[in-house]
Amino acid sequence: MLAKGHVFIVDDDHDIRIHLGDLLRHLGYGVSDFPGAELFLRQAIRCSPAVLILDLRMPQMSGLDLQKALLSQNWCLPIIYMSGESQSQEIIDAMKLGAIDFLWKPFAYTELVKVIDKGMKLDAHRHAEQQRLMHVDNLHQTLSPREKSMLELILLGHGNKTISSETGLMADTVKKYRAQILAKMEVHSLAELLALCKDHVPPKKINE
Repeated sequence: MLAKGHVFIVDDDHDIRIHLGDLLRHLGYGVSDFPGAELFLRQAIRCSPAVLILDLRMPQMSGLDLQKALLSQNWCLPIIYMSGESQSQEIIDAMKLGAIDFLWKPFAYTELVKVIDKGMKLDAHRHAEQQRLMHVDNLHQTLSPREKSMLELILLGHGNKTISSETGLMADTVKKYRAQILAKMEVHSLAELLALCKDHVPPKKINE
């Protein structure tokens, strides 16, 4: 994959696919093009950063149908729609499902490139967040059951005294557990731990 990222093009118009593909390759993007949504679902290989340039109206499987299929597969690929004729409700539905932009044919290629780069940044950010959460999951699995329970209390903002009171452990023991948790989670401070674990498994209430 090239440094600028990968662009998927799905359009039943052969000339548009070839023209856009040649242009984007010349600009330094990796490109894969497909004449239909079904073929894309069968053959497209996930990569990041990437965007999907998608025709809204196609025979058999529409752009909206493909967008829904991708969401069902948990593939949150930034989608840029293009169309020569569409109903306002179709556009509204596409944007509600998470499309990042909608371009009317014919469109300026400078406009397309601007939207592609926006989509690449969005996908790179999403990918980084997924990697972070996977990393947190892996680290979390190294904790003992007691450490996992104590981590929940720490993430809820409780200090050593409160944790000692809630768990019945001596203050010195709580401090040791806290140090072990920081070491296993590969951080050096509470601030780093909170930043690492943001959006991870929601902390439970103490009385749960």
